[in-house]
Amino acid sequence: MSFSGRALLFVLLAATFALGGYTDGAAGDEPSARGTDRSSGQDWAGYGRTFGQQHFSPLAQIHRGNTASLGLAWTMDLPLGNTVTQPIAVDGVLYFASGLSIVHAVDAVTGKELWQYDSKVGEVGGLNMRLGWGVRGVAWWNGRIYVGAQDGRLIALDARTGRPVWTTKTFKAEDPAYISGAPRVFDGKVLIGFAGTTGVMRGYVSAYDAETGKLLWRFWTVPGDPAKGFENKAMAFAAKTWSGEWWKFGGGGAVWNSIAYDADSGLVYIGVGSPYPWNHRVRSAGSGDNLFVDSIVALDLKTGEYRWHYQTTPGDTWDFDAAMDIELADLTIEGKPRKVLMQAPKNGFFYVIDRITGELISAEPFVRVTWATKVDKRTGRPVEAPGARYGLDKPARGVAPTALAAHNWMPMAYSRETGLVYIPSVDWAIEYSDPNRPWKDAGDRTVDGGVDMKGGALFGMPAPVGFLLAWSPVTQKEAWRFPYPSYYNGGVLATGGDLVFQGSIDGYFRAFSATTGALAWQFDAKAPILAPPISFEANGQQYVTVLTGLAMGYVMNSTALAGPAIERYGLDPQTQARRVLTFAIGGKASLPPRLVPPPPPEDPHFTPLPAKVTAGAVAYSAHCLNCHGALAVGIGHAPDLRRSALPLDQAAFEQVVRSGALEPRGMPGFAEFSDEKLEDIRHYLRSRAADLRRGAAFPLLGEAPATLDIK
Repeated sequence: MSFSGRALLFVLLAATFALGGYTDGAAGDEPSARGTDRSSGQDWAGYGRTFGQQHFSPLAQIHRGNTASLGLAWTMDLPLGNTVTQPIAVDGVLYFASGLSIVHAVDAVTGKELWQYDSKVGEVGGLNMRLGWGVRGVAWWNGRIYVGAQDGRLIALDARTGRPVWTTKTFKAEDPAYISGAPRVFDGKVLIGFAGTTGVMRGYVSAYDAETGKLLWRFWTVPGDPAKGFENKAMAFAAKTWSGEWWKFGGGGAVWNSIAYDADSGLVYIGVGSPYPWNHRVRSAGSGDNLFVDSIVALDLKTGEYRWHYQTTPGDTWDFDAAMDIELADLTIEGKPRKVLMQAPKNGFFYVIDRITGELISAEPFVRVTWATKVDKRTGRPVEAPGARYGLDKPARGVAPTALAAHNWMPMAYSRETGLVYIPSVDWAIEYSDPNRPWKDAGDRTVDGGVDMKGGALFGMPAPVGFLLAWSPVTQKEAWRFPYPSYYNGGVLATGGDLVFQGSIDGYFRAFSATTGALAWQFDAKAPILAPPISFEANGQQYVTVLTGLAMGYVMNSTALAGPAIERYGLDPQTQARRVLTFAIGGKASLPPRLVPPPPPEDPHFTPLPAKVTAGAVAYSAHCLNCHGALAVGIGHAPDLRRSALPLDQAAFEQVVRSGALEPRGMPGFAEFSDEKLEDIRHYLRSRAADLRRGAAFPLLGEAPATLDIK
């Protein structure tokens, strides 16, 4: 914990609060009386299964000794759209969201759909659709399903019928924000944040009454305009760590992913995202720690009042979110029992923190880290490496990890059986530099962090390396790792059967020995997998379920820039299989072959003009890359426009892109586009289709494949 955080803890804690202990030594397991999963692991009712978000199932019917009999029990096809949602399972029913926040209820044993609820995001999302990510999860509480729609609505549904019970708006329609994370429900309160990287944004997390939808409290993560006063003492204190006129940018600090809860202490922990803009010089005159961005903040669940914080990257200028999953555990460290929280954020250090006091217990790099030499245990602050910060008078700096690497949103898992954490990890360095350009208008919705970044083989730099890492939080040492042929892979599930499950971009779903890392089982899913799997029990049988398919073009665009053989892995959006796969011992179902991506349409009279190609590439990167992929290589939820006939028809292209003809299907309109910009983008897309036709579609940058032999 930083000294500033420790001081604020004492200033704001006017009274002590009761601190209980987990009697079973299993932090994060809560009895069904509190409305969450049963301690037996039969259900998986929330994103991390338990309040402690461990992504661990104690079920052991499927174990290391019988994986040879593990097979596909049933499958369900899904339409084009986001399929990175983690499902939940309660009383033999699976619930999950796909596409534009469409919620499904499915019989967990047969795969029969019971009901479907469409939140109609495409019809009401407006400017909030410009990133088009969809959501990563839903939640259950006392017979209701909770989902955050991309346009900012929080919706409660009757779990039996799918009918809406209540709806509330979590942010204003004009805010440059969207919901991408799963709601968390703790002791009758629904907590939700939002994401935003396209305009003036000030982060917060809100708590709503699970029965009525009434707003109970809201905690802002960064201070606002001092002239308007501060909401509480925490904001007044945080303002002292900012410089310049930060409030004109909003400051950032979105709570877009991680929230955990300790029922005994009554503390809820939020993972706060990176600042906005990313460039420290732009947003805060290059000065100050900028609380509470890149922080883990402990709040009182009942009131939302601040208790303590720990900041992982003070004065962040690299987009090193601390929004990765926070997981709670009870560990014995140096012979003493400790109630801890653990996080492996983007900055590359694995943190073990006392979850009652906020004291740093340990922090060590779990991937290659060059921006800092260590974390000082006495102060809790990183010791930055000389020259790690870029600036107007400094050349581009090569820094590891990156804004997309170390560990992103795909959840890690903690096993109480092995005492290990399993992290979807990435080793990658890129160059950061200050573009020194005028800051964009407040109404500009393009993604811009005020920084230029480049990396990967296209720039003559090493390609990223991805691997599943087993890590001891007690010793802060690696136990084992499994290398992948691509760097961006799925979320992780650990089980009581000495197994760790993970999907990957190459289309395989694998199980490893949680103890040794030996590959125990693999299944050709014939589609990439990013979604985290779950395990549950129905009719006395254990199942494992995962969704296939990709989404989130903004995050995935660098896969196109740095990953191997896009077409080989079936990443084309139109032919990519989006499915629910459910496995059980004795499963005998099978999948059809992978589809082959269609060729680009013929365009015999087109001649690319270099100036228009360049102008179109700039405009495309500013407005379209987030959903349709870098270099127009479609890999996620939106179509690959190189293979589309739409750019060949000027009138149709204008109707879709500028007039919003396909907004109900998730394609937002860009009414502000001039005729020239519209034509430049169309010209660029036709040139990329021509590249594909002549075999120069994309420089395939294949890394060495992983060893896939089952030991």
